[in-house]
Amino acid sequence: MGYTHDVLDDIRSQIDAHVEPLAEARNRLALVRSAATAFPGSLRTYASGSLAQHTFIHPVGDGDGGLVLDRRVYPRLGPDSGGETPADIAAELCGLLGPAIRKVYPNARCGTSKRGPKLTFGQPTDGQDPTVDLVVALTRKDAPGLWIPNLKNDTWEASDPERHVELFTSGSLSLQRTRRRVVRLLKAWNKQYSVPGFSSHNLTVWAWEFIEPGMGMATALSTVLTKAAARVDSGNATVDPAGVSPNVRLLVPRDTASRRLHTAAAGLDEALAHDDDRDAVLSALSRVFYKYIDDPSSRGLAQKIGALRQSGPVSSALLGLSGPPVAIPAVRSYGTPADSR
Repeated sequence: MGYTHDVLDDIRSQIDAHVEPLAEARNRLALVRSAATAFPGSLRTYASGSLAQHTFIHPVGDGDGGLVLDRRVYPRLGPDSGGETPADIAAELCGLLGPAIRKVYPNARCGTSKRGPKLTFGQPTDGQDPTVDLVVALTRKDAPGLWIPNLKNDTWEASDPERHVELFTSGSLSLQRTRRRVVRLLKAWNKQYSVPGFSSHNLTVWAWEFIEPGMGMATALSTVLTKAAARVDSGNATVDPAGVSPNVRLLVPRDTASRRLHTAAAGLDEALAHDDDRDAVLSALSRVFYKYIDDPSSRGLAQKIGALRQSGPVSSALLGLSGPPVAIPAVRSYGTPADSR
């Protein structure tokens, strides 16, 4: 392994979730799932998203899970029955969960997110206070997957979060490990932008599609970025791997998404092409992970600029010039433009 892998490993040490809040998120989700089984018509609960797929990055946010209800117990609920919308059933579930969770977390509160009850706990760990989002889901009559709420529109949508976890945690142990690491790196890269271009689910789908057994972390990351860029450029959709939900959507215009992916892919390619040159790798990857890596080539420039801000003799060698030292008046600094990336 060369320097590219080492530098990516260093980034991972900065972005990986801390042990204590991650464990707390798992415990909180387990508690909420246990309490939800007392709800009438409960068939099963499940864990989903980053927690189930082992792709959380720092800081730990929400633990995702779901409660699956038997639609036969609710003959008027959902598209396969009487068409009743999910708002009331989500409120009823919240009414059960709030008092149950407060027995363990006295400051806990139950509100709602887009997909169902959202539990807040009011008890931080390591400066983080993970929440729990619990989807209230219905079995579907003649189709795979589940009906899950869209409480913003008070409608139901088809999805299969349980199948997603099965797919994204499949394969050999080495493939799973590489996939998880690449997804975390992709999340960190994506979140550098004030408006992220891709959902976490989108990045995970691409990693599942494009990473093959035997790939190392650096090659796998480069492959995902390159193939994702080609996908976006082609205009072809990224389809739901479970075959239930609509196609995965970009969060920014296609040309913006393409530009970001191509820039990142070029940085990885350059790093791998100079894998035995640490400074070259750092310089290339600083254009990808610009919030985590300083470009070493900018240090020399910073020294020269610093010298120009002095009053007194300045080394011509330091400035890259020939001739004797010269007196340079102090230069007032007005700062640098904000990073527009």
